[in-house]
Amino acid sequence: MEIFANPDTWISLLTLTFMEVVLGIDNIVFISIIVSRLPKDQQAKGRNIGLALALVFRIILLMFIAWIVSASNPIFSINLPFTDEDFPVSWRDIILFAGGLFLLAKSVTEIHNKLEGEVEGQSAGQGTATLGKVLIQIILIDIVFSFDSILTAVGLAQEIIVMIVAVIIAMGIMLIFAKYVSDFVNKHPTVKMLALSFLLLIGFMLVVEALHQHIPKGYIYFAMFFSLMVEMLNLKLRKKTDPVHLRQNEVLPEGDPSI
Repeated sequence: MEIFANPDTWISLLTLTFMEVVLGIDNIVFISIIVSRLPKDQQAKGRNIGLALALVFRIILLMFIAWIVSASNPIFSINLPFTDEDFPVSWRDIILFAGGLFLLAKSVTEIHNKLEGEVEGQSAGQGTATLGKVLIQIILIDIVFSFDSILTAVGLAQEIIVMIVAVIIAMGIMLIFAKYVSDFVNKHPTVKMLALSFLLLIGFMLVVEALHQHIPKGYIYFAMFFSLMVEMLNLKLRKKTDPVHLRQNEVLPEGDPSI
């Protein structure tokens, strides 16, 4: 293709690929945590399918990039009490707000389960996770994360083919490292709690963005990176001490009177 004969195209491709990987880190963290509720033999399958679905959804959404860009246009307004101003609401605001609340609720629930513990089998459908349920949650959050990803792509590249290639390369990189990230997060409970705190922060940021209050993402990612570096130092210093153990899901045997 003639477009790839232009050096500017390669610069845009490399820049966009790097940004897609950075923006996809929170997606990997979410997938790593959510698939950890699956049986061991299904976790790799759930992780790979989740990332594959993320790739498919981003490519599909890129095909509707004109609608994605126009999704920031107001579809209705809400009259704010005690003021004469109207608050415009767009599809982007609705999706970010719903996605932010979902992340907040999911993160708080996971933190509660890890600290307070849960007993699987207490009641029908409680404390269990199936591949289907996990994939539905991954799809929902992938759609939310894809909005940020695509809007960033629009600002860095003009050709859809460049955006698609960048997304495919970035997803390939994330697919390679997803298992290592997942294993590391699940091996170190304090890192897992930190990752859940990151998801809380991202969920709050999405809600604030939906309310038209812009937060520079550089500040958020710097705070996350700094926190992670502090935790890496803690892990190194405490290698010889007993590790922290979070509560694990306990599966009660059938017929147990405590069920």
